[in-house]
Amino acid sequence: MTGARGRRVTIHGQVFGLAHSDTDLVEFLRRAGLPDDAWELLDDPRWVKWQGGRPHEYSPAGPDAEDPRP
Repeated sequence: MTGARGRRVTIHGQVFGLAHSDTDLVEFLRRAGLPDDAWELLDDPRWVKWQGGRPHEYSPAGPDAEDPRP
């Protein structure tokens, strides 16, 4: 495996885990004390800073990315 799927979630300097979807990310935000309906926060740069890729994309990109085809 050359690349790991998902994105590392860090909240206030603490690693919460690896998100594989927006649903995972909202769950990490909930565990950090934000409301269950934190979906709108995903597109608010005051709350979520997307690094290492485009927002809402959880698969690796670039030449070392895994081919998703079977």
